[in-house]
Formats: sequence, structure tokens, C-alpha cells
Amino acid sequence: MSYIPKRGKNTAWRQSLMRNLTSELIISEKLEITETRAKELRKHFDKMITLAKRGDLHARRQAAAWLRDIETAKQEPILTKLFTDLAKRYKSRNGGYTRILKLDNRKGDNAPIVIIELV
Repeated sequence: MSYIPKRGKNTAWRQSLMRNLTSELIISEKLEITETRAKELRKHFDKMITLAKRGDLHARRQAAAWLRDIETAKQEPILTKLFTDLAKRYKSRNGGYTRILKLDNRKGDNAPIVIIELV
């Protein structure tokens, strides 16, 4: 039995979803998604912050291998933001980098919707 909840999809799809959501959370610092995805996303985001706090070359390469390099006109590259801004912000914090706030259920399928944001 796998330790990762399957949610009816294959492994490549789940990993791709978590990579994209982790990248989007670093860029926008706030997402509105389902509760199950938010709880799973928290694990991956905590690992990225731990790598950023370490700050060495190997940690940067590990983070680059996981994250999508999404670059927009207004935003700086995602690795730069992770290793400079977020690493400084959470330097003295040992965990609990995200907050999950519950909203109403989704209208179509009644799935619980939450906001996951950086503390």
C-alpha cells in the first residue's frame, strides 16, 4: 500500500499536479483549492522551504528538479523567490509555513474548498 493517497489518478498525474500547485503557491502565496489537495500540498511545500533554508547548491538543484519554472512579466523567477525571500522569511521558524482556511463547499460536487496561504 502506498503512503500517498491515490484519489483515483495515476502517479504521474498526482506528481505533476503537486509540482504545479507548489510552484503556484510560491508565486501567488495564496491558492483556493479543495481540502484534500491542500493537505497534500502542504507536505511538498514544507519540503521546498526546508531546502530553501539549507540554501546550498545541492538543495537548489533538488528544488529546481521538483518545481516548474514559471516566469511571468511581473514575477521574478520562482527559484530566486524561494531561496531569497521565502528562506529569509522562515529562517527562524521550524515548521507550520502554511495556513488552511475553510470556505464553503463547491456547488457542483459539494467538495470542501479551502484557501491555503503562507503564514
